[in-house]
Amino acid sequence: AKPRVGVCQFTVTEDKDRNIAKATEFVRKAASQGASLVVLPEVWNSPYATAAFPEYAEVCPVVGDDATTSTSPSVRAIASLAAELKCFIIGGSIPERSPDGCVYNTCLVYNPKGVVAAKHRKMHLFDIDVPGKITFKESKTLTGGSDVTTFHAGDAIGTVGVGICYDVRFPELALLMQQRGARVLVYPGCFNMVTGPLHWELLMRARATDSQAYVIGASQARVDAPPEGAAKGKYPQYVSWGHSIIVSPWAKVDEHVDEKEHVIVFDLDMAAVDEVRKNIPTYTQKRYDVYSVGDASVEGAGGN
Repeated sequence: AKPRVGVCQFTVTEDKDRNIAKATEFVRKAASQGASLVVLPEVWNSPYATAAFPEYAEVCPVVGDDATTSTSPSVRAIASLAAELKCFIIGGSIPERSPDGCVYNTCLVYNPKGVVAAKHRKMHLFDIDVPGKITFKESKTLTGGSDVTTFHAGDAIGTVGVGICYDVRFPELALLMQQRGARVLVYPGCFNMVTGPLHWELLMRARATDSQAYVIGASQARVDAPPEGAAKGKYPQYVSWGHSIIVSPWAKVDEHVDEKEHVIVFDLDMAAVDEVRKNIPTYTQKRYDVYSVGDASVEGAGGN
């Protein structure tokens, strides 16, 4: 049987308890339809606002810990679900407060016993400035991680790589995960209304082309900003593009949804990974002997 994945796209509010209840509901929906690997969106327990991250941050366990006994509510809830439903859960991301006082944007992966199978701290921070459209600087409150993250998701799927949102813009990371054996790359992400229409699908398909792997993008559902003059929340409303997506190793869009709440359930054809890698063997055709800038001052060097 082909392994079945579930991708959860739901709205996020300023009420953490409500967010945990919503995540729980959507994981249960995916598992009830047979998903053995369930993916949550980026920053699902907190508003997507730099000032909110420290307030909503939780202490996160390390790889190998039984997270079902964690004192952090978001961690305990999802780990307990993984154990109860006997599935892998890629827990999107939550703000993590580390012992050194830093706050990270962190994805915890739970195995079917509720033990932490992997932990990815968002490596590339979302610091952008598109004049007149969007300015966002995660580095105001977050620290970037430094680890390439892969884990074994059972024999049917094999190795899975994890990045978070802005990480998808960096093919170097995807290729490192592929070199570690990843056959599926998962990016919980929350693109905005400027970059989403331009780049969300493009980047997911580009990384599938690079890595010749399945690529899954899991987004929050969209909540529109309040109209002028309406009551505003404590934090500015981040308007998410949505459009969670599953892309095949051939870079074909297998599943995608709009901006509303959805659970995507899809059967991965892992033989397609082997097929594309055999048919178009870029993996074995790399020219690492020439992939360096060299002496850029010599114009026309090697002009044969």
